[in-house]
Amino acid sequence: MTLPVPMPLIRAAVCCLVAALLAACATQPRAAASADAAFQRHVDGVLEEMWQAFPEYATRVGNYRHADRMTVPDAAWRERSVAFYTRHLDALAKIDLASLNPGHRVDLELMRNQFESRRWQLTTFKPWQWQPSTYNVGGDFGVLINTEFAPLETRLRHVIARLAKVPAYYAAAKAAIENPTLEHTQLALIQNRGALRVFGEDLEKKVAGSSLSVDEKAMFAARNTAAKAAVNGFIEFLSALETKLKQGGARTFRIGKDLYARKFAYDIQSSFTVEQLHQRALKEKVALHDAMEKLARELWPKWMTGKPMPADRLDLIRAVLDELSKQHTKREAFVETIRAQIPALEKFVREKDLVDQDPSRPLVVRETPPYMRGGGAGASISAPGPFDPTANTYYNVTPLDHFTEAQAASFLREYNDWTLQILNIHEAIPGHYTQLMHANKSKSLVKSLFGNGAMIEGWAVFSEKVMLDAGYDNGSPEIWLSWMKWNLRSVMNTILDIEIQTMNLQREDALRYMIREAFQQETEATEKWRRATFSQVQLTSYFAGYAEITALRDELKAKQADKFSVKGFNNQFLSHGNAPVKFIAALMRAS
Repeated sequence: MTLPVPMPLIRAAVCCLVAALLAACATQPRAAASADAAFQRHVDGVLEEMWQAFPEYATRVGNYRHADRMTVPDAAWRERSVAFYTRHLDALAKIDLASLNPGHRVDLELMRNQFESRRWQLTTFKPWQWQPSTYNVGGDFGVLINTEFAPLETRLRHVIARLAKVPAYYAAAKAAIENPTLEHTQLALIQNRGALRVFGEDLEKKVAGSSLSVDEKAMFAARNTAAKAAVNGFIEFLSALETKLKQGGARTFRIGKDLYARKFAYDIQSSFTVEQLHQRALKEKVALHDAMEKLARELWPKWMTGKPMPADRLDLIRAVLDELSKQHTKREAFVETIRAQIPALEKFVREKDLVDQDPSRPLVVRETPPYMRGGGAGASISAPGPFDPTANTYYNVTPLDHFTEAQAASFLREYNDWTLQILNIHEAIPGHYTQLMHANKSKSLVKSLFGNGAMIEGWAVFSEKVMLDAGYDNGSPEIWLSWMKWNLRSVMNTILDIEIQTMNLQREDALRYMIREAFQQETEATEKWRRATFSQVQLTSYFAGYAEITALRDELKAKQADKFSVKGFNNQFLSHGNAPVKFIAALMRAS
């Protein structure tokens, strides 16, 4: 069993690495250049082996050389994976960190963290055992079907080859699942029911209309029938499991302090410890309440004419926000309203010269595929990897047809005319879509591939503030109050995740915090609770990354004074791929 690394040792290691980066020489001796070249050859070899060992991951990042292969997640595969990570960790340990340039030092640390994290997941955390939602073939087949990286017939042949493995895939899944949580079992049910649609009429029409041979079409029909039977068999297995778990004996979704601290260290790679981030979030919540009270008092005469002002400041803020929330799109127009707002964001970023854009990298707003629904996030980005950077980036928006009328009304009040714009900034421009487009242009494949969630989510939150600071929506107090509420959500995400997973925070108390102290609508709060039962640590990434990026921006702005450029900072920050903020900060300070 892999033992947790004490947090003081993690902090010490981080400090040593950052100090080494800052102390890097501006000129590089010939021996160091040779070491860098040798390291790059090593990286190239490791990545090449990775694509063969993990073909689905290769396909997701745009490397399609092994797109016809499918992994069966059985015990033998887990053993091979652990051996892969151990072998390459041993190799990395033999490389002299001090001999490398600053960029390569970061690459080495990212590879080390990635391999240690994956090995820990397989040997200690074991989500493959207690999270049935780990198993879902829909997404990887969806990439082959929807990404035009090759002629349709070539991609369909890849689909046929992979279909042969689907029955074994789900047989391995059923064999691996042990003592699962009820929540992850229910999520697996929702998403695998959605996966069935991947193998349905649309795919069958593509095959029928293709130039595949008669024998190939017959092979597809047979394998597709077997694949659907395997998915249905897994759904039946999960349904029986759900019934049993509802009667008692389900594993708790809470992972506890020790596992949480280790997962936080691997996933967030922050300069904060869990406790430090928790305390910072609690203080930030109070600061946001102070600022929101001031704006709510300013807006009261405009929106609440003739009504008495509540003495309780949370009631005051809530009253104004509730009045603003009445301005929203219609239920049936939700997806189209988002689609229509994207060009305006592009134009504002261009006119204010905030960050480089690239119109050759397409952004497509689509309804969230069924196999991705049910996880509690109503909007997300699916971006191509660095090997296929000009493929479509998809902005996934879940339509509201799964909600009751009351739930949909609550959801639309949450995503009102102001908040919906902030959502689109966060997910699309200049948020996730823009950041991931820049990441694919990074000179370092390692920094692009081994993405850090806190950097990615932190940038999306930071980009919202960049837009408002530049005068978005004419700097109206309505947009600022809406943003403060939205930003409070990131803060509350951190508080909730830590307290739910490590302090036994109960559902009723969590909902009260979200509705009373974060001013969320009931549907939003309920969906967030569900999401918090499915994931661990990820909800802290928004605030952790935002806090670190903001601190770095403020530091460099003070240092550079009149020479500071918003666009210059943003472009330079984004040029380092998806590396953790603490490493990007070290590289930017040293440049």
